[in-house]
Amino acid sequence: MITMLLLGFSAGLPFYLVFQTLSAWLRQSHIDRATIGMMAWAGLAYSLKFLWSPVVDRLSLPLLSRLLGRRRAWMLLAQCGIAAALLNLSLSDPAAGVTRVAVWAVFLAFCAATQDIAIDAWRIESAAVEQQGAMAAAYQIGYRCALITAGAGALVVADRFGWRASYSTMAGLVAVGMITTMLAREPAASGRAVLPIAERRVNDWLARRSHWPPSLQQAGAWFVGAVVCPLIDFFSRYGTTLAVVTLLFMGSYRLTEFAAGSMYNTFYIDHGYTLSQIAKVVKLYGLAMSLLGVVLAGIVVARFGLLRSLIAGSVMIMLSNLAFSVLARADAPTLLGLGLVNAFDNLAQAMHGTALIAFLSSLTSTRYTATQYALFSSLYALPGKFLEGFSGRVVEAIGYPHFFIYTAFLSIPALLLLLYLVGRGSLQAAGSPRGA
Repeated sequence: MITMLLLGFSAGLPFYLVFQTLSAWLRQSHIDRATIGMMAWAGLAYSLKFLWSPVVDRLSLPLLSRLLGRRRAWMLLAQCGIAAALLNLSLSDPAAGVTRVAVWAVFLAFCAATQDIAIDAWRIESAAVEQQGAMAAAYQIGYRCALITAGAGALVVADRFGWRASYSTMAGLVAVGMITTMLAREPAASGRAVLPIAERRVNDWLARRSHWPPSLQQAGAWFVGAVVCPLIDFFSRYGTTLAVVTLLFMGSYRLTEFAAGSMYNTFYIDHGYTLSQIAKVVKLYGLAMSLLGVVLAGIVVARFGLLRSLIAGSVMIMLSNLAFSVLARADAPTLLGLGLVNAFDNLAQAMHGTALIAFLSSLTSTRYTATQYALFSSLYALPGKFLEGFSGRVVEAIGYPHFFIYTAFLSIPALLLLLYLVGRGSLQAAGSPRGA
């Protein structure tokens, strides 16, 4: 559990450094909001990691895998990449050009996503099924502590010593994960030979491409088994129409949250809040509220059911963005208003995210639990992350008060799709076909 806690910290550390903390640095360097919005696309690796997860899952690294085992080897390699990316970011100057910052931000996101794949595999293979809940809880605590560190901590250091010192300090904290990885035990399951692919569709695909080189056959078989087969299973269980509507609902449910994501810190800076104030009120207190929100959301889902939780999540996230719109109209910075709006926003995001996770989990088949969930959790983020890249242009066109009204109303399509799914009974049926 201690190892999982520390690995959770290692996984959470890069996240804000790619998104919100980086946007604050860029805005302080007088980078225009349109460019800051497009920088959010650097983090698309988090949404696309399922594409190379079969490689991380099955490929052994020369020398490192012999010394550490396959899981720890990939973790250590990814952590070295994260440290290198953060150090190079610390040596960058956004005011002199954002190209270098963008390149290293993309590399940081890629290495962080790769670390996530390896840590998830280590967690699943290191503990029995009945211990996975406790492992996940330890991971979440470590992850949230890392978010506070990379959010509030990085902003405080930047305010006092500059951004170079801030990102260098974060690079040094990668050592927490690296030391943990080297001291951790390699799961016994990771050393077992990979079982032959038994999926009929994969075998049929291989038979039709027997003339291909073995390396291409293996890569194709991984993709078919990891992506194509889980999607075919999903469509076959729910039917084409209902499956498409469900996928559209997944992709639209968190549009509000993602579309506004890169503009929060730029909004705070543009309205006169200092980095220390943002760190104290938004990052430290806000993330603490998010921990409470996760607990409350779990209770609400268990007590009132999935449908009401999904509706509550959408309504709350809309109200929180409308509250940001009101805050944006204030003539002067107000710490009380900032604290209240952020407290409610973090509660709303916790409800929003927890309800969606429960919904996605209910859709998975026991035949493809890991792969289907990985696909769903990647697909739901893609539309929002794409839209987030244009958020700066929207702010420049209509201003912050109207921008937050715009983001609030992005939740309406998901609510309409949710009502359609309820009418078709898919929410009630979602949990029943898991063993299909």
